[in-house]
Amino acid sequence: MKKLVVFYSLDGNTKMMAESVAAAAGADILELKPVKEITRNNFMKILVGGKQAWSKSEPELLPFDVKPEDYDIIFFGTPVWAWTYAPALRTYFRDHKPTGKKVALFYCHGGGPRNFIEKFEEAVEGNEILGSIDFKDPLRHEKDKDIERAKDWTGMMLKAAGIFD
Repeated sequence: MKKLVVFYSLDGNTKMMAESVAAAAGADILELKPVKEITRNNFMKILVGGKQAWSKSEPELLPFDVKPEDYDIIFFGTPVWAWTYAPALRTYFRDHKPTGKKVALFYCHGGGPRNFIEKFEEAVEGNEILGSIDFKDPLRHEKDKDIERAKDWTGMMLKAAGIFD
């Protein structure tokens, strides 16, 4: 089975977890990059990113040469913004919505994600959702522990998908 990790990361938390998942799964990786990235200034990123998420913005993404339809299992990763997934994933789902795939969801947040997972699962309807996992600010808190959790979870997701290698 071909495996892919698709993710967006602004601060590096989701990127670190995506790289951990990809390494554990032996998966290809696709980092979504908006043509116009928001600033990393703390106040502005919260204001602009939150507004984009709340308004269901769909920013233009830089082109990529990965063909998601060629994969059997896809791991999706995102930060939680305004209790939903990042706008870059909204664009991705608009243009490359997977169907009939096995998917697993991971996400990073700085606080309580509220009803985030319901929105994330709704975005991938039409697929077999293997499971999900969250990480609370892994770069600031328990980086090594979270990397191990990601590896263990990835193994469980592969088993759930019928992959035992």
